[in-house]
Amino acid sequence: MSRWLAVLLLALAGPALAVERVVSLAPSLSEIVVELDSADLLVGVLDAGERPPQLQNLPSVGRYGQLDMERLLSLKPDLLLLWPGSVGPAQREQLSRLGIPTLVAEPHSLDQLTIQIETIAARLGRPQRGLARANELRQQLASLRQRYARSAPMAVFYQVWDQPLYTVGGGQIISDALSVCGARNVFADLPLPAPQVSVEAVLQRNPEVILASTQAQLDAWKAWPQLKAVAQGRLVLISDKGLERPSGQMIAATAKLCELLDPE
Repeated sequence: MSRWLAVLLLALAGPALAVERVVSLAPSLSEIVVELDSADLLVGVLDAGERPPQLQNLPSVGRYGQLDMERLLSLKPDLLLLWPGSVGPAQREQLSRLGIPTLVAEPHSLDQLTIQIETIAARLGRPQRGLARANELRQQLASLRQRYARSAPMAVFYQVWDQPLYTVGGGQIISDALSVCGARNVFADLPLPAPQVSVEAVLQRNPEVILASTQAQLDAWKAWPQLKAVAQGRLVLISDKGLERPSGQMIAATAKLCELLDPE
């Protein structure tokens, strides 16, 4: 589906009246609203980690996976912003029966993310802000793709957790961020967002680089000197959590990732 068709369909599905009371059910979606200078429309947020300063005093409607339905209803929202994974299946079913207009957002690529930002802005009644922000991000993405393009993509293992060992699948937006940097997720063929894999499977795919969020996770791979990543000293620490929050700031986080993968 083209960008313009997607935006048009979502605009046609949107409410006729401008929204005034928005509840965000994912930190990344809250962040997008802030980036659109529209935090004044938020009346509640789902908590999961540190909040942006603009949202410090907003009511909480629960935590990741534990929605406080009574508190949400008391805020009388006229729009819900929903990331499916942030709310359990049973509570998503409850929400669908409430009849509250809901925008479901789950981008699988950075291009889809820019469309999502435009769509959210349109639903908030502030389309020009969304267009300006999305175009800015598209220019940044185009620059990154041109700068880091490779004839043979670098094979990368992105480690999410170590016990058990988890990575990201090909449909996950982090996998697309790797491709922007001229890299290839060695488990891109797996359809699950966060598949569990074995050490043996990683050894078989023999990545050139291993990315992880803690030094301890990286150090554990030194027990396998036959790995290209270990032999070449390409065990890379990802300290910026921005790749885990699909909002506009993820483009800047992707730029940092590209620098880590290609420091020269």
